[in-house]
Amino acid sequence: MRKIKKGDIVARKSHGKDIIFYVKRIIKTGQEQIAILCGIGKRIEADSNIEDLELVDKSIIDKRIKQIDDKLKERIEKNNETYKIGILTSKNSRIKQKIITGKILHLDGDRRYSQKSNIYYKKLGLTAIVKNIPEYKQPKVVYSLLKTYKPDILIITGHDRND
Repeated sequence: MRKIKKGDIVARKSHGKDIIFYVKRIIKTGQEQIAILCGIGKRIEADSNIEDLELVDKSIIDKRIKQIDDKLKERIEKNNETYKIGILTSKNSRIKQKIITGKILHLDGDRRYSQKSNIYYKKLGLTAIVKNIPEYKQPKVVYSLLKTYKPDILIITGHDRND
């Protein structure tokens, strides 16, 4: 069996391999090695004894990512249907029109999730400015970004991380 290293895609045996992670780093504590893990499909950070980890086959990774994307696509389609209204035209035929209002400013400390969020905002047809800003810098820049972009909604994510 191959030794687990930084960057590997793994799952925790003790948790039934429920979440797929990438190994962010490995810490040696005496005789043990502890892996710091970041979720692939879910925004989660965890640690685990390296002995509890199992490498995940690429086909399983692709299958899980497709399941996550399909689930999100289904939610997007459901939301798009929910937020449509009917408008009567002069010929009394119905036209469906999507109503979306407001501009979003989203600050995130994780580049991967910033990119992912931006893709989903576009799929939903939302007006969003997504900025990848490390957590420790967010308090220093949030005011100037609010003044610059004048959003209706401010979302700040990534503050749960200890990088």
